[in-house]
Amino acid sequence: MGITQVPTTVRNPADPEKAWEGLFLVDTGAIDCLAPRPQLEAIGLMPKGERLYNLADGSEVRMEVTVAEIEVMGEIVGATIVFGEANAEPLLGVTALESAGIEVDPHNQTLRRLPSTRLRGFRVGR
Repeated sequence: MGITQVPTTVRNPADPEKAWEGLFLVDTGAIDCLAPRPQLEAIGLMPKGERLYNLADGSEVRMEVTVAEIEVMGEIVGATIVFGEANAEPLLGVTALESAGIEVDPHNQTLRRLPSTRLRGFRVGR
């Protein structure tokens, strides 16, 4: 897939008035989102743990993570967000996209809303 970027807002779930908006690179190879540490700390987000990540070059790195509200294309979801370096390019991972009911169209490098979000195993009236 080519380069697709989308305006995305990160909010502090404990204080939704505290938010940061950036242009995020859609990264279909990333599970979680990533944003520069200074922007996350500026809206009051603090690390809640660490996770081991496998990078594109095959190396592994342990990085701090937290949970944030992510708004993309008008949809708001809770997502894991990684504390990146101060100059890191913000990344929008597939978990947030799928949770928001958004898919990547690789042919025209755009995002589109799914007609519905999958909820398998659930039956109405049970």
